[in-house]
Amino acid sequence: MNIKTTLAKKLLEIKAIKLSPADPFTWASGMRSPIYCDNRITLSYPEIRDLIKTAFAEHVKQLGAIDLIAGVATAGIPHGAMLADHLKLPFIYVRSKAKEHGRQNQIEGRYAVGAKTLVVEDLISTGGSSLAAVQVLRDADLNVKEVVSIFDYEFETAKNNFSNHHCPYHSLSGYSSLLQEAERIAYISDKEKAILESWNSDPKSWYSKNFS
Repeated sequence: MNIKTTLAKKLLEIKAIKLSPADPFTWASGMRSPIYCDNRITLSYPEIRDLIKTAFAEHVKQLGAIDLIAGVATAGIPHGAMLADHLKLPFIYVRSKAKEHGRQNQIEGRYAVGAKTLVVEDLISTGGSSLAAVQVLRDADLNVKEVVSIFDYEFETAKNNFSNHHCPYHSLSGYSSLLQEAERIAYISDKEKAILESWNSDPKSWYSKNFS
């Protein structure tokens, strides 16, 4: 079992990911969705924390030299910090906006201009928050090599957004692997899998088409 499948199975087991095609969740954006992902829950499970950290570290070996790990606030901070500790690299994190007091930082931590930087996120949906952080780091003259995440919804929008920003990204697991594993362990039926696949191909209008 590869990392994509293994991690998808673990995320389902600990209910970091929940699937509910018949009774969709409401995201903070207001969008209705048959899936809810909260990777913060992985922090409560040392075995899964270690799996994620090790998988990230193995991926870093393929990238070549990395000087700095940057977490995206808030959910990318803990896993980014653990990875930096494992690799014995400096760690910083990027706020969604600059502080309104003190030094008014948006990047917290020390770094060298030009440092080869790996950005750590917990989740990729459209890529908006990740790419906003990437831009902040680039504006600070850091060399962003890639964004890595725990899970990816695999939206075409995200692929296009990262491509337009000339920023590679990599996720340990993703939506297609999740559905395959959920079907294998009978978490969902064939019919439910089809519903979940239709959401992934057209998330914005999926609810109105199926629940109006």
